[in-house]
Amino acid sequence: MVRILWVVIATAVGLSNLRAEDWPQWLGSKRDGIWREDGILNTFPKEGPKVLWKKPIGIGYSGPAVANGKVFAMDRVVEAGAKTSTNPFDRSLKVGGTERVVALDANTGDAIWKHEYPCAYQISYSAGPRCTPTIDGDRVYTLGAMGDLHCLNATDGTVVWKKNFVADFEAKVPVWGFACHPLIDGEALICVGGGTDQLVVALNKKTGEKIWSSQSCEGDFGYSPPVIMELGGVRQLIVWHSRALVGLNPTTGKRLWAVPFEVKAALTAPTPIQVGANRVFVTSFYNGSMLVEVSADAAKIVWKGKGRGEMPNVTEDLHSIMTTPVVDGTQIYGVCSHGQLRCIQAETGTRVWANMTATRGKLTSAKVAANPEPDTQTERWGHAFIVKQADRYFLFNEQGDLIIAKLSPKGYEEIDRAHILDPTNTMARGRKVVWTHPAFANRCAIVRNDAEIVCVSLAK
Repeated sequence: MVRILWVVIATAVGLSNLRAEDWPQWLGSKRDGIWREDGILNTFPKEGPKVLWKKPIGIGYSGPAVANGKVFAMDRVVEAGAKTSTNPFDRSLKVGGTERVVALDANTGDAIWKHEYPCAYQISYSAGPRCTPTIDGDRVYTLGAMGDLHCLNATDGTVVWKKNFVADFEAKVPVWGFACHPLIDGEALICVGGGTDQLVVALNKKTGEKIWSSQSCEGDFGYSPPVIMELGGVRQLIVWHSRALVGLNPTTGKRLWAVPFEVKAALTAPTPIQVGANRVFVTSFYNGSMLVEVSADAAKIVWKGKGRGEMPNVTEDLHSIMTTPVVDGTQIYGVCSHGQLRCIQAETGTRVWANMTATRGKLTSAKVAANPEPDTQTERWGHAFIVKQADRYFLFNEQGDLIIAKLSPKGYEEIDRAHILDPTNTMARGRKVVWTHPAFANRCAIVRNDAEIVCVSLAK
């Protein structure tokens, strides 16, 4: 009996020592795409990971956030009878509908509360909001595709304060809608999406009052979220808009440095990543990549991609459309313009290898799958999100497959793969895709498409 008691105690102590972590914002707790929990399975069960719950949800590109026992997500419900276009680039129609913020019980998926507001869309790729909710204590901050910014009570969904980027900050709606995930820094909520001299706006997170505003960008300013890094011994707010990569003082908004980078079609979607102690890496679909060296108040280009376009045969480094790359030592891994998972050398941008396996799946035709090179007609914008966990990676691809893999300079080593949910969005040249980033928390993965949100266990 005593021995049994000691076993129970030892087991309890062992379980209590396992790290648990929420996923309270875009790219996780530190906004860096690293999943820091342990006790995670090495391979999937034969029948796939256990589904803990599955609930209906509306359309949207917004990934879920997880904090304090709740899952927060955004979606959109199109107005009944509303006329919509089959062309995802068509912005001629103003389509009525409702944007929603929902809170679910993280253990059961049961609805806790819902906040909704009317929101007519007039943007390309109009299938719902883009931004992952940002959770800070008892508040949840959400940004809709047409610029509706809300601070909600995380307990019951009541509105604490709200703003609209167009009405309050003289912004123009970007081609693909507002997509720069808001960032909490101390007492400030930092947003990218305003107008002249207020492209970047810091608001008091409790009241919504403006603390400071900074910078301008003519035309479409882009889609990359702000991020804080320590560079040159100084905390810096990194903002990548369609004209430049910029470092700001996060307390005042004062510009510390700027490196010009004219990005075609304003496709600055991936988040800037830190490389080593003092370098910042960015990558774009058309333009390719750039690495800059940053000091306390200046920056210079280390290298810049020389690709002649976005097609695979004329790209050299990394041309990411959505995926935020990951850096591991001296290598950078990311998904290139037509679904190639690529490894490049951080120091030079030189390509080490490319592999199509991660972005393909059962929906890939046999003819295409047999070719190690991308099919430029059917795999344009081929996609997979990448998250690092311990010494391996979890990749969630556009076909709804969750993959465990090892990435190294030697190549791509797939450990296991499981299909989690079906792709539903048809805006990728006709093929069905799921383009929403998963959340990893409570030793689970929470993923969604345009019909359902699913929680699967990844615990050992």
